[in-house]
Amino acid sequence: MRIKLIAVGTRMPSWVEEGYGEYAKRLPRGDMSVELVELPLAKRGKNADIPRAMESEGEAMIAAIGKGDRVIALDVQGRSFSTEKLAEKLATWRMDGQGISLLVGGPDGLSAKALALADEKWSLSALTLPHPLVRVLLMEQLYRAWTVLHNHPYHK
Repeated sequence: MRIKLIAVGTRMPSWVEEGYGEYAKRLPRGDMSVELVELPLAKRGKNADIPRAMESEGEAMIAAIGKGDRVIALDVQGRSFSTEKLAEKLATWRMDGQGISLLVGGPDGLSAKALALADEKWSLSALTLPHPLVRVLLMEQLYRAWTVLHNHPYHK
């Protein structure tokens, strides 16, 4: 299974890169590979046009989506899943044979176009999470769901 994590933001703090990297290396390449695509944050300043910045980030995200991929937007308005339900989702996605593109917005979220393009919307939490933390949490949950599917003791 091929997953592309398309995320707005570059130059993450070392704790984000270390946390993300730890779970990414635990996933077996042949069974479930995750590719991180980092997109630059649109310029923001004192008089920034936030909707325009989000639109620019959304266009870059849409361009990065793999051809034929199932698009899943991480959004607070999306559905939440238990670990077991996420494992079931992973199994279904794998059986569908499509690549997966996961969209993680910047500090202001995802553009309306990116959200509209999504086949599904997934909420990691009803809490508002800082977008760098989402990368680590997302990778840990993907790894945890993978362990459920493979009867690995980590998920317990």
